[in-house]
Amino acid sequence: MRSPSFRNMGLLVLLAVLPLAGHAAAPGTHTVPDAAALDAEILRAMDATGAEGIAMAVVDGGEVVYVGSHGIRNADGAPLRTDTVMYGASLTKAAFAYMVMQLVDEKTLDLDRSIAAYLPRPLPGYPDEDRYAPWPDLADDPRWRDITPRILLTHSAGFANFAFLEPDGRLRIHFDPGSRYAYSGEGMILLQFVLERGLGLDVGEQMQRRVFDRFGMTRTGMMWREDFAENLADGWGADGTVEPHDQRSKVRAAGSMDTTIADMARLAAGYVRGDGLSDAAAAELVRAQLPIASKSQFPTLQDPLPPDRRRPGLAAGLGVVVFEGPQGHAFFKGGHNDVTGNTWVCVRRGQRCVVILANDVRAERAFPHLVAFAIGDTGAPWQWEYGDTVFWMPQAPAPDGQ
Repeated sequence: MRSPSFRNMGLLVLLAVLPLAGHAAAPGTHTVPDAAALDAEILRAMDATGAEGIAMAVVDGGEVVYVGSHGIRNADGAPLRTDTVMYGASLTKAAFAYMVMQLVDEKTLDLDRSIAAYLPRPLPGYPDEDRYAPWPDLADDPRWRDITPRILLTHSAGFANFAFLEPDGRLRIHFDPGSRYAYSGEGMILLQFVLERGLGLDVGEQMQRRVFDRFGMTRTGMMWREDFAENLADGWGADGTVEPHDQRSKVRAAGSMDTTIADMARLAAGYVRGDGLSDAAAAELVRAQLPIASKSQFPTLQDPLPPDRRRPGLAAGLGVVVFEGPQGHAFFKGGHNDVTGNTWVCVRRGQRCVVILANDVRAERAFPHLVAFAIGDTGAPWQWEYGDTVFWMPQAPAPDGQ
């Protein structure tokens, strides 16, 4: 049911040879193509990958210069719009880290203080009450006291992604906290728990006030809202089946955020400018905190690669992954489930970002090309992020008559 637009190959060739007028760039940097060229390339990517919907935003010089959406949002063929509510998935983690750094700026939270110092009683003493809480599983491992907010934000607590993925469903610490990177949504949930139980904060309210309201993200929330229903994106899986949007009823720092591409554009621009943070806190978010030594992001508990096989400059930031590329220091964050593919890539020089929200996981194959088309080669570690995915790269048109 994808829109049939942009299937004329003659139009493809014409667009490929037209010069791209776009947003002015600093000398020696890639010029951001104009809206028409970006629209055309997104449609080209959808046609090549079979994706039913892609929304994309571009930030240049810390300002939003493009917001677009293409395709459909549900099986009835309703159009995907820039104000359509889509699942943010793990982009939630980056937004959560931004909020946490405001608490750090205010000295409400210390990144390097043990979580034990914030909780009224030992972590394993909190039972599974009205929400998922696997903390009693750590009763026989005192290393939980070595965990700090920085360790949780850098995915280095030693947890699996989630406890329910363990063979016996029990949470455990697999390596000394802080010693290496292993992606863990469980760690973000633990930091949320510390803020709520230790500091008495309502994380949903804090996210709303400190992030969503600050940036005018009027159609973003950490829980389901009834006003989302009238313009909501369902999702498509790899086999083309449609799955309804999950109406999440609990705030989950690991990934409960619903948002729109227009709202995410505002967040990306504010984030890369450092709005609402001290210069030191903004820099700390995207500083290389801990080298990443794994071959790929998933599976999470991999043995480290030998030093000569690791990618130099790839490291954990706070809620994001940072890397060094052709344009200098940069960072990114992905978000994924069976019917959602999201990415957010920023280059600090020139305050440039691309955010892509796709309600079709097949779109991920086009992410490297779309980011490069918009802001040039960033050197983002796509293969580390997506493993063995074969990415779509468009072929140049054949010369006339061939």
